[in-house]
Amino acid sequence: MLTLAVALGSFAAFILAYHTYGRWLARKIFNLNPDAHVPAHQLRDDVDFVPTHRQVIFGHHFTSIAGTGPIVGPAIAVFWGWLPALLWVVFGSIFIGAVHDFGALVVSLRNRGQTVGEIAGRMISPRAKLLFLLILFFALSVVLAVFGLVVASIFKMYPQSVLAAWISLPLAMGIGWWCYRREGHLLWPSLAALTIIYGAVIVGCDYWPFDLQALLDSQPAVAGHPLLGNATVVWTAILFVYCFIASVIPVWLLLQPRDFINSHQLVVALGLLVGGMAVAGFTGRADLADSAPAVAEVIPAGAPPIWPFLFITIACGAVSGFHCLVSSGTTSKQIDVETDAQYVAYGSMLLEGALAVLVILACCAGVGMGNLQRQDDGEYLIAADAAGREIIGREAWETRYNGAEGWAGFGLPQMVGSFVDGGANFLSALGIAPRYAIAVIAVMVACFAATTLDTATRLQRYVVQELAADLRLKPLTNKYAATALAVGLALALAVMRGPSADGTPRPHGTGGLFLWPLFGATNQLLAGLAFMVTAFYLWRRNKPIWFAVLPMIVMVVMPAWALTWQLFNEQSGWWPRQQYLLAGIGTGVLLLQAWMIVEAVIAWPRARGVLEEALPPLPGATQLD
Repeated sequence: MLTLAVALGSFAAFILAYHTYGRWLARKIFNLNPDAHVPAHQLRDDVDFVPTHRQVIFGHHFTSIAGTGPIVGPAIAVFWGWLPALLWVVFGSIFIGAVHDFGALVVSLRNRGQTVGEIAGRMISPRAKLLFLLILFFALSVVLAVFGLVVASIFKMYPQSVLAAWISLPLAMGIGWWCYRREGHLLWPSLAALTIIYGAVIVGCDYWPFDLQALLDSQPAVAGHPLLGNATVVWTAILFVYCFIASVIPVWLLLQPRDFINSHQLVVALGLLVGGMAVAGFTGRADLADSAPAVAEVIPAGAPPIWPFLFITIACGAVSGFHCLVSSGTTSKQIDVETDAQYVAYGSMLLEGALAVLVILACCAGVGMGNLQRQDDGEYLIAADAAGREIIGREAWETRYNGAEGWAGFGLPQMVGSFVDGGANFLSALGIAPRYAIAVIAVMVACFAATTLDTATRLQRYVVQELAADLRLKPLTNKYAATALAVGLALALAVMRGPSADGTPRPHGTGGLFLWPLFGATNQLLAGLAFMVTAFYLWRRNKPIWFAVLPMIVMVVMPAWALTWQLFNEQSGWWPRQQYLLAGIGTGVLLLQAWMIVEAVIAWPRARGVLEEALPPLPGATQLD
């Protein structure tokens, strides 16, 4: 019963927060106005600036910010116990993450859909803009490399998910054309597409699991080749070709309808997870208290300290700097009415928090129901000991989380696998066969990660274009050239050979995982800097700022502390271990952040009550707002 009580209590807290704290921010702090002129109408071009119904933009925004972040972060953080992870997710989402996303969206809405980096130049100083854009460039390069590898790895690990994940693309494009060119309704076609996708799950499980690695191994011309014969590398290359196309075509053609379908997929998956968890909890099969420690007494060797690493390990799901880029980079260009901002930004972050809660429960109570092992006939059975006894409860959780390799051996397959197996166990309580349950969860993870991947590519294109304009690199102001640079750099980082713990090179396609340690701290530093921009916006208007300044301090101090530990710790620090790529990027990000804080401190005293320089008038406009 504890499992179900934790879930329901967390969901109730999110609903209460939306209707109290979120409403207070919308009405008393940001004064959302339904009659305000928003960028989607001011600059409408039907490519990036497209007025969109709030249900559709909610789906796009949520699936863009979710990705695998609220899955892999909690899956790692439960090493320290499920209670610290749960508290950070619930209170972080309500008071930090949702406020961060909401503030970034509103500030961008009132600055013609500019990204938070551009806005920093007018709110703080021109140098702050350049510094912020450089930080964004480094952060998005890591995000693209990591998430490209994540999706590729999911396709390799779960070949039964490939068909369903890819079939969603032509379905979404057909729906986009139907709705925006033929003015058809979106809801019923998207539900029909969702039905087809779940049909593809069954086909992928029973008839056509697309195992690319097996296909490559059967081709003498490429078998064994370190690049062409590596399914992870090939999938990553295919994904980035897709990202190039998806990030330059109009948002209404693919991103919006695809994300609307994915939002329905999430609703179905969450409903199944909650229903299965309820059944498993009532029947005693899922027992949170019996499966995993609330607070771990023994931390695996090599694990960093919970302070400050809990706050950078769980990013998406509590607070994530990447979200400010989505809010100000794509969502602000599609909001139809300013008052939709609370629903889209604050509401989406709380829903992501709910997803993170389910991930925590799946990785603890769900994994406690047993670790699933694939059989030769494609079925899955719970792992058993030598006597044939099923390994369940704390023993199952310890086997997965405190095995022979401990923290060091908990890589991407284990992170994703913990949620997939635990979630599949919940679904199996509803009578769903494990092979289908695993496929449903894997498809959900793959679709969300792909959404984040192509949205991040579009955002990196904006950043490259803005940097190119400031640095007078005219060729890179072209959207195709900027996108090519973004995709090419991310692909190079993703497919490079990452070193192992002893310094020997790993296979190609492990570079993204090598860069993974940079993601947490860099991503959370972005959140602190985005809070800084929001605070300046309010400070210049004599508005209350305490609700933004307190989270800002947390999100500047914690990741800076963690990044310093990663750089200089004697046992595992990047500089002592001569991991110069990680050390160089980490040091650069830390110095850029320090420089931007100095710029903010200098500008702060003279900013109060003084509005920033106004944007130039729009052609033919009589007023801006």
